[in-house]
Amino acid sequence: MKEHIYHVVTERPMTLHQKIIFDEDHHNGVYHRVTTFMRIRNGDDAQGELADFIRSDMKRWKKVALRERALEKVRMDLFPRYPSRMACLYTSRTLEEAEKWAKFFQELKRNVYSIVKLSVSGRIFDGDACNCFDGTDDEVENREKALRYWYNDVINEKPVIETLVDGEIVVEEIVRAF
Repeated sequence: MKEHIYHVVTERPMTLHQKIIFDEDHHNGVYHRVTTFMRIRNGDDAQGELADFIRSDMKRWKKVALRERALEKVRMDLFPRYPSRMACLYTSRTLEEAEKWAKFFQELKRNVYSIVKLSVSGRIFDGDACNCFDGTDDEVENREKALRYWYNDVINEKPVIETLVDGEIVVEEIVRAF
């Protein structure tokens, strides 16, 4: 069943009727940043703009990588019916939520190109971004926090919903250009 959902376009512009696929063979920027960090950390040859970006703040990217690895392990073990955070598009259920995310990204000085309306024919998970965390070297703590994320435990009176989607995704409309 196809659902309609909204996405704030930040990394590169999207075009009308553009098709994207996220699955176990097609990953997103989170995956590429985490794997680049791990390659650098393991002493493997990692070159290019992304590697330079990661090297510029290794402490931050360590926290991100530890978080995302814990989240992915818990998802695979207990919640395989949900999309992977490393092979999905981060979206919003409503235009109003997307507009809030766009404003948030602009305040962070991130490029915001547009808000698009998508049709999605994959898995969907509504999570609370407030349940994201800085990963630590304590695997037990990371696992507990990852469980909280996937179980959608309420830790904030005003949750900040991020809707993860995977599968085939098609741009149906460019709702607003910036």
